[in-house]
Amino acid sequence: MSDINDFIKKIEAEFEEISPGSLNPGTNFREMKDWSSMHALIIIALIDTEYGISLNGEHMRSVSTIKELFDLIGKKKVTQQHIND
Repeated sequence: MSDINDFIKKIEAEFEEISPGSLNPGTNFREMKDWSSMHALIIIALIDTEYGISLNGEHMRSVSTIKELFDLIGKKKVTQQHIND
């Protein structure tokens, strides 16, 4: 899995209203200007496409910051690998 800085760049690239370099691991994405459920769906799709990890609304509600989301992806990836072994 890529590092958190690569993850942040991918998020920034998905949203034209987010300036590159404006996010950091501690950013609370739900407090971002104009945050909506549509943004959550876009991030869920990004994570599925880029990392092969399926998240749902409950997962998204369980985290607030980009770092927490990145850590959740890592945990789900480890769990998924153990299931596939």
